[in-house]
Amino acid sequence: MADIMSICREHTTLTAMQQELLKRMLVVFPFLADLAHAHVRLYLVRSDKKSFVIAAEHWPHTVYLTPEEPSIGDVVRMIEEPLLCRAMQTGRFSQGKREWNYGSMIDMMAEPVYDGSTILGIVCFETTSENRAMEGYSRLLDAARLLLKSARKHLEPAMYQHLSASDGIIITDQFNRITFATTAATRIFRVLGVQSLVGGHLFDRKITQHITKETQVTSRPWEREVEVGGLVLLERDLPIKEGGRLLCRILVISDLTEVREKDREIQVQSAVIQEIHHRVKNNLQTIASLLRMQARRSKSPDVKAALKEGVNRILSIAIVHEFLSEQGHATVNVKQLAEQIFHLVAMSMVDRDFALETDCEGEPLILPSSYASSIGLVLNELVLNATEHGFEGRHAGRICLAMREEPAGYVLTFTDDGIGLPEGFDAAHARSLGVSIMRTLIEGDLGGSIQYDGAPGGGTRVTVAFPKNHKPSV
Repeated sequence: MADIMSICREHTTLTAMQQELLKRMLVVFPFLADLAHAHVRLYLVRSDKKSFVIAAEHWPHTVYLTPEEPSIGDVVRMIEEPLLCRAMQTGRFSQGKREWNYGSMIDMMAEPVYDGSTILGIVCFETTSENRAMEGYSRLLDAARLLLKSARKHLEPAMYQHLSASDGIIITDQFNRITFATTAATRIFRVLGVQSLVGGHLFDRKITQHITKETQVTSRPWEREVEVGGLVLLERDLPIKEGGRLLCRILVISDLTEVREKDREIQVQSAVIQEIHHRVKNNLQTIASLLRMQARRSKSPDVKAALKEGVNRILSIAIVHEFLSEQGHATVNVKQLAEQIFHLVAMSMVDRDFALETDCEGEPLILPSSYASSIGLVLNELVLNATEHGFEGRHAGRICLAMREEPAGYVLTFTDDGIGLPEGFDAAHARSLGVSIMRTLIEGDLGGSIQYDGAPGGGTRVTVAFPKNHKPSV
């Protein structure tokens, strides 16, 4: 979809400064549509002076209007839009009706947009007669028109983001006396014991007396969160000024009580889950210590080796739980996990006189925590196989993990520069415990596949691929 600058250059004779002014004004369009309960369009006069081009539009979120196809960039003949022509000729706000679709009529209000004495275009508000008949609608429309006129200066887009149907809206005059309040705003303040808002002063003690806590949103000085009468409210204060003089004030009130309660519940649950991961890690480390003691007492080299491998597998799972206890339970960084496991194996399974170089390539891969245990064990087995079999008879070696995300899934490529795969190696019939563990984890838990082949320049390459839409076993 074309942006307003390209539409202006293609269809109009507006200067670069005038185009920039219109672009700044578009910041308030989402808010205007919701405030006026209307479909808002910006019409610009084309170079031929016989037609308009639609340069921008926004649909409201606060009411339902029968949707149309996007019309930005469409050209409309002036003869088909007499109300817009009247607004252009008189330079004044104009109101009327036009056909919407299939014979139904829509209320139409046109506001000229000026640059000095030059009309740049027409902002058109289109809504139903039912919406216009709403009590106090004229106050909403007047506030929208004032906001449109004040939108010539640079404004913060977040201030004028879309409203929702549940947001309360209060409008004041230049003396902060309340002239309009939506049903949602009235309902919120009725809970606080304020029966009538219209006619009262915005900062009257009847309205503010129940506030028990107030927090200014530091990144947004025009927003504050207050706890009042058992409710948590977010207030968005939008004063409309001209020449430093207040014209009116729009106050948007959102009830965040349920949201904040759910946030607190999630925080408690997260803390509990992190504590569980921490305790599981500690228990696994205790088990590993017991197995180490058993290994030291054993006189059989085979038993010692088996227990040593078992300890390493247990500790690799402990690392996963340590990650989840420190970083939260939602996701795990595969790169950081791999680096920890590489370090673990280098410390516990490799002889002290062996120089093991490790590397992780690619962008950090962030996966749901449900993948963590399976991936941790797979990485552990890959490193164990490389150090036990790939570097046999050598004093140094290098292992590397490359990670990438694809549209359908994830790919982990593990390589070593060792002696390579044994001749005739067949993973499907291999009797190695490590190979069996990896096949079970990758095919069963992750729903993926594993492939073994030679690495470029010598050594072994193992490629693990698994889909995004698979739900791993927990």
